[in-house]
Amino acid sequence: MNLVPHIGPIAALVAGVLILVMPKLLNYIVAIYLIVIGAVGLFGR
Repeated sequence: MNLVPHIGPIAALVAGVLILVMPKLLNYIVAIYLIVIGAVGLFGR
């Protein structure tokens, strides 16, 4: 079972709920997302 493709939609759902509950959290969520995407782009999958 490969669960890696399911992480993106689940992370987006969790992030969306957290942003609705705590709007100030948006900056941190976006920053973490950009860091993770950048790291994956640099180091490959």
